[in-house]
Amino acid sequence: MSRHRIEPPERLALLPGHLATAFLTHGVRAGQDDLPQVAILRASTPIEDDSVRWSTAPVREIIEEAMRRFDAARTDADAWLAPRLHATLRMTRAEAANPGLWNFLALAVAPDFVLWRHMPSGESSDGAQRRVNSARFVGPHYSQAFARLWWAAEMFRDGPDYTPAEIACRNQDMTNTALRLAVIDHKPTALALVRVLKGLADEGATRLGDRVNALCTAVNTAGSTLMYEVIAPDEAPDHHALTDWIDDAESAPAVPWDRLPGGPDDGTARRSSCDVLSRMFARFAAEAPVRDRARSGASHD
Repeated sequence: MSRHRIEPPERLALLPGHLATAFLTHGVRAGQDDLPQVAILRASTPIEDDSVRWSTAPVREIIEEAMRRFDAARTDADAWLAPRLHATLRMTRAEAANPGLWNFLALAVAPDFVLWRHMPSGESSDGAQRRVNSARFVGPHYSQAFARLWWAAEMFRDGPDYTPAEIACRNQDMTNTALRLAVIDHKPTALALVRVLKGLADEGATRLGDRVNALCTAVNTAGSTLMYEVIAPDEAPDHHALTDWIDDAESAPAVPWDRLPGGPDDGTARRSSCDVLSRMFARFAAEAPVRDRARSGASHD
């Protein structure tokens, strides 16, 4: 599937998962066959909103730039693309929770990115043909190629500041593991995780991925008995500010490429709460047993 042959529709739409999955043949997932674009469009439901925020052109532009910039180190594209995808696709969480949108984006708008970013490297141990996992096209929000980036930016941003999200997305284990955890819906918890991650990285911690995975496990386990919302209270988000930011999509310029965009100014996390949890999570990181996943063959992508 060649990049220059992608001619996306002008508008985003919703593609149900049970229909999307039928298009994911072995040949498509191996990058050998093109997706049937006409059939995909017929199976999709238009979004009944003529807002510019559902246009595919701005999304396609940042995706192509990500592939151009990071072709030599494709996992590095996540940290660059996540905040820009979020700032381009201005949505509520309820809208982003519809998997049909992400299915359509992966199959009709940018299947080349899914193949580019998630095709396994090297040869398989049994000589089987390399194929992208179908969950990267049609899967849960923590696995699907675009949903995982948008939700990472959403969960780890601090109001309009995407810096914590950028830090989180530089570590595959943070996005692969933390996005599965319900506890990161609490903003101070999410930001405290990023603080500890940054501290470990700045210290040059060995086996950083394994340590992050152990940290996330410890935080999630402790969260079943500790109530982080009580230990570290936070303010409710400003939903009116979020709505204003979404409405501003009509006149907003394209996201910048060489500096972070600005997100919705819907409130930042309480600093004192982030401090409390950062100290607690730093202890978790020091004490949590670290499993060597390289020996067990666990994937870090």
